[in-house]
Amino acid sequence: MKTILIIFRKELIDSVRDRRTLIAMIVVPLFLFPLLISISSNMLISQARKAQQKTLKIAVLPDAGADGSAAVFRQTLAERDDVTIIEGIGEDEGKTLVRSDSLDAVIVFDPDFDRMVTDLEPGVITMYYKSTESSEIEEGRVRRLLGGLEDELRAKRFEALELDLAIIDTVEINERNLASTKERLAQEIGGLLPYLIIIFCFMGSMYPAIDLAAGEKERGTLETLLTSPAGRMEILLGKFGVVVLTGLLTAVVSIFGMYLGIRLSNEIPPEILSAILNMLELHSVLLLLSLLLPLTVFFAAVLLSLSLFAKSFKEAQSIINPLMIVIIVPAFIGLMPGIELDTRTALIPILNVSLATKAIIAGTITPAILAEVYLSLIALAAVSLFYCKWVFGRESTIFRGT
Repeated sequence: MKTILIIFRKELIDSVRDRRTLIAMIVVPLFLFPLLISISSNMLISQARKAQQKTLKIAVLPDAGADGSAAVFRQTLAERDDVTIIEGIGEDEGKTLVRSDSLDAVIVFDPDFDRMVTDLEPGVITMYYKSTESSEIEEGRVRRLLGGLEDELRAKRFEALELDLAIIDTVEINERNLASTKERLAQEIGGLLPYLIIIFCFMGSMYPAIDLAAGEKERGTLETLLTSPAGRMEILLGKFGVVVLTGLLTAVVSIFGMYLGIRLSNEIPPEILSAILNMLELHSVLLLLSLLLPLTVFFAAVLLSLSLFAKSFKEAQSIINPLMIVIIVPAFIGLMPGIELDTRTALIPILNVSLATKAIIAGTITPAILAEVYLSLIALAAVSLFYCKWVFGRESTIFRGT
């Protein structure tokens, strides 16, 4: 054990001297999260505010000169400060302007609209719009304007028929969402947290693994270490411990960076801020780190194995970098709606950590499922460590390319 600790200390000192390792382990996760949260929240709120304050450009057809409901609706819009009525265009020209984003909407009243409404039939209105992610708020505002017209015409119809408007309310539904704010937020953003942490954990393990295996082979120091009194297993465990430690430290720093970003953001509403901070309570963070430990062992074993196979630092990077895709895919699947943690998904590496983290944050994790996730991760870590030991014990691998 003493020999392992000596090797561990030596490799740790070498790793923290490497600038790339420090950047990947501390600088990137610590500063990236506050920067991302600040930029994204400011941009989202700014875009939403801009869309709400934007003056809508709307064409109402038939054009000026017509009477009836179209004229009344046009006059109603003209009296609003947030709407500009575009006159003198036809339906085809209006559609062209909408496609080119020069017009927000074209509203066309059917020629028989007033007659149909008078005959107690539904009047037909056609709305042309361009639905994109950036125009959803404007589209919603136009729909509310048309909804106001519908409510007004309905009220007049019932008044003419001497009927109470309340008779159309056949059922009164009282909705009560029993999901807590914490659970709702966990559903919305809970998947993003493990997704980012898993990636940072992998990145934090990657550079030390490359440097402590392929890097030492390239520098010619690995052979010197093998001639020392330390056994191969002791050398492997010393290097292995450093890679696991840096991966976990990166995860801790990324969580702390996220906490700082949330605390420093002035745009998050207080009630949502309180719920998010409750999601990052100590109990949840410790459970998350306990899940990351066997996952980091798996990362460390795979990364060390691949790095030992490589002839140089550059070759190790070219072998390991594509592995990021393999890590991202199951973590990304955890972001998709409808993917829940159950007895099957609890056995899928990386995905189980993503889904378990989401359940931990929401407070809905069950001991049985959590135990299954632990067992699958521990089994995976044990197999990967055994494989890494086998790789490190092969002379053809250690001295490949020398």
